Amino acid sequence: MSVEVSAKHVAVIGGGILGVSTAVHLLRAGAKVTLITEAHLASGATGRSLSWLNSAGERSRPYHDLRMAGIDRYRTLFASNPSREWLQFGGGLQWAETGCEETTLARHSYENSHGYDSHLHSSESVTAVAPGVDSGAIPTTAIFNPGEGWVSLPDLVDFLMEEFDSRGGQLLLDAGKATVTVADGRANGVTTANGHFHAADAVLVACGAATPDVVAPLGVSIDNASPVSMLVLTYPLDHETKAVMNTPRVAVRPNPGNTLALDHDWYEESITEHEDGSFSIPETTVQELANEAARLLKGTPELKPATWKIGRKPIPGDGEPVFGELKSAPGCFVAFTHSGATLGLIAGELMANEILTGVPHPMLATFRPERFS
Repeated sequence: MSVEVSAKHVAVIGGGILGVSTAVHLLRAGAKVTLITEAHLASGATGRSLSWLNSAGERSRPYHDLRMAGIDRYRTLFASNPSREWLQFGGGLQWAETGCEETTLARHSYENSHGYDSHLHSSESVTAVAPGVDSGAIPTTAIFNPGEGWVSLPDLVDFLMEEFDSRGGQLLLDAGKATVTVADGRANGVTTANGHFHAADAVLVACGAATPDVVAPLGVSIDNASPVSMLVLTYPLDHETKAVMNTPRVAVRPNPGNTLALDHDWYEESITEHEDGSFSIPETTVQELANEAARLLKGTPELKPATWKIGRKPIPGDGEPVFGELKSAPGCFVAFTHSGATLGLIAGELMANEILTGVPHPMLATFRPERFS
């Protein structure tokens, strides 16, 4: 059964992957779209995401199913041009701390129980599936998930924005903090920091970790557990790494230009938040993270951090995504999730459909914002 979609003007707050993806899907469906960013495109969490495409480990079944649909959309995009340097599927490699092999075995058993492609490897056999890894850095047992991949989200945003522009989307960059306006109990547009009002039939709030603060004036409470995190990009180096590695001391993924992207959480206490909202970290700590990554690579190459970005990593209070229309402010929708990379394409598709048709999608049923009320 088809659902008739009337032409709408939608204002999207947020220039990260969720906002941009939804904006493009809205334009494809014939809507008029105004995309409003506080600063530059991909300047928030999207620009500092490890962006590992996966549904490994344990989570609720609806969340797992949504993530698998997200990976499916990336596979479709990958198949259209496998030569794209910023989207690749080289698998994922994971292991626990030495002496905690039972944790790895339990995770492997859980993944197999619902059909997630999961394989156990010894430190000797892992290099056959994950070239470039130093087998000596791996404990007795590791998991390789061959169906996983990675994406450079800033490159994906650039790719989607080409379509956004070609379809006539309106972009308002560096608009500062925006607020959702309501008239007669319904969202009717967005007011930017300079006081300009932008009328719209519907509004999407996709501001990463700031999303709960943006919708709070509308009487909506969304628990926010967003921690401070950092993404480091190295200088280019010769390496054979294809897989994303999630290890006890560092997470590593390939990145365009023969660079590597690194993150973890052990250094969070070393990050200082300043009064102006900026963050800093000792360069020695950044280099220590790079040294941890170097120990995983064959030949232990010298890794030098080129850039690093610090900010809030969007995580709802219960860890599950938040998607959908606000009952207290009809016409206003939210998109807030830790897995913005994996869900980026599918979330944009499903949210655009809900915004334009008013028909809730069953895959988003357990992720509604009202569950926190």
